[in-house]
Amino acid sequence: MTAQVLKPEEYFITDEPYYEPVGNEIEVFEAAYRNQLPVLLKGPTGCGKTRFMEHMAWRLKRPLITVSCHDDLTASDLVGRFLIRAGETVWVDGPLSRAVRAGGICYLDEVVEARKDTTVVIHPLADDRRVLPMEKLGELLEAGSDFCMAISYNPGYQSVLKDLKQSTRQRFVALNFDYPVSELESRIIVSESGIDADVAAQLVKFAQMTRNLKGSGLEEGASTRLLVHAAKLMQAGVDPVAACRSSIAEALTDDAEMLMAVNELSASVF
Repeated sequence: MTAQVLKPEEYFITDEPYYEPVGNEIEVFEAAYRNQLPVLLKGPTGCGKTRFMEHMAWRLKRPLITVSCHDDLTASDLVGRFLIRAGETVWVDGPLSRAVRAGGICYLDEVVEARKDTTVVIHPLADDRRVLPMEKLGELLEAGSDFCMAISYNPGYQSVLKDLKQSTRQRFVALNFDYPVSELESRIIVSESGIDADVAAQLVKFAQMTRNLKGSGLEEGASTRLLVHAAKLMQAGVDPVAACRSSIAEALTDDAEMLMAVNELSASVF
């Protein structure tokens, strides 16, 4: 039996990811990292949680291994499994094991999408034990001081079936994210797309209108991510109303009446 060779350099972020802090989240994350505490990021979709993790990985000079969680994610997907390659049995580490061995940051994005029995595997890593049981290898993998466990979820999608168990969430230091204030959000859009500042401000105004419709026909309002998409289309020469329709309205809903309402909002702004 052989094992897969780990190449942690593949997961290092070499160029600084653009990130605008909205509070003391950088300071809190760095303090949690120094004290070997796991971190939970809470906030709506597209508000910058993943970009924040990329920025922190670059800032701390640690490899970042990201897992996009889903309903079919198993413990073996995270920890690893035996595979047959060229007639030989090979152990292949999962992303969680790779992060522990490399002393990196393992980021489980939208962790509530994973099966509840799968998330239990992170419990020994997220308390003072800081170990990963690898039952198939009969091994207890100890995390070094450089390893960091981070997870994220969107509280707006909570339900009885998809919620973060108290036994999981009470292991983490929590950081709450939301959409930036208007001036900051406009600055982010300008930086990410190169669009004019006045147009960025109009996009933010339009986004705030859609966010006011949350719970009144829309599950979510326009995220900062969608605003950047619209700005990039505009910068490429697409009409503003058409850009908002394609990158924002159609992404938010399939309901004909809500589509009409959102399109009317964008037309009123642009």
